[in-house]
Amino acid sequence: MRVAVLGTGLMGAPLAMRLLEADHEVWVWNRNPERAEPLRAGGAEVAATPVEAIAEAEFVITMLSDARAIVEVAFGKQVRGVLRDRTLIQMATIDPQESRELAAAMQEAGGDYLEAPVLGSIPEATRGELIVMAGGEEAVFRRCLPLLRCFGPEPRLIGEVGKGAALKLAMNQLIAGLTASFSLSLALVRHEGVSVDDFMTLLRGSALYAPTFDKKLPRMLEGDFERPNFPLKHLDKDTKLFIRAAERHALALSGIKGVEQLLERGLLEGLANRDYSALYAVIDRSPPQAEDRDAREADAD
Repeated sequence: MRVAVLGTGLMGAPLAMRLLEADHEVWVWNRNPERAEPLRAGGAEVAATPVEAIAEAEFVITMLSDARAIVEVAFGKQVRGVLRDRTLIQMATIDPQESRELAAAMQEAGGDYLEAPVLGSIPEATRGELIVMAGGEEAVFRRCLPLLRCFGPEPRLIGEVGKGAALKLAMNQLIAGLTASFSLSLALVRHEGVSVDDFMTLLRGSALYAPTFDKKLPRMLEGDFERPNFPLKHLDKDTKLFIRAAERHALALSGIKGVEQLLERGLLEGLANRDYSALYAVIDRSPPQAEDRDAREADAD
């Protein structure tokens, strides 16, 4: 299958590589051309413009930062003429209403549209283990399945356009809420001198446990938030999208708005490009030093 991938950042690059490994013909484009060049070695054609990539492809995958970027890149004046008879697979996290608007624009341009946001990050994308949540017409979904199965073993059609986007926002709200809640509990445990091992052992054996706690625990304990799989700024963006979507339904939002404030503080403190587990550093303003913990444990003994 002939595929154009627009956006080869943290997630777009491994998605393009998965397509290449499955022997699809792939054209890639990125706003910063240098970020697309490593895919050339894997067999991709690097396009100079989005128009060039789309013109060669049957399917166009967008993994761009937000809906505004998608409109600029995939629906610009020069691009609209080459969208006819193409299928656009939109994979970024956007507002359900934004996704419906993109579907309408694609229909007007003479093509088909499928939203297919994913749950997971770079390791899952590299291994083809993402959870794919599609929204759109069943016929379009089935036509895209050979591509979607490159990214995850069981792509699922959630319903019409907008429903996949809504489910993705619901999942990312849980990421924000769970990370904030775990960070707060971990901070209290550490400052009170409770063994982190005891805390985690009891937590793992309870109904409260989520695997993401163990995944992010080393970063929080070590204060190492470099080399992000999912930067804090993206979680802030997705949290705002969730709030905007939920406000349309008059949902009570005080809890997630509190998390949003913490994320915004993280951005102001220069953590935008750090892993989202840096939320811990915002919550625990003065994390206990290793020697302080050791002293407290010795006193307890």
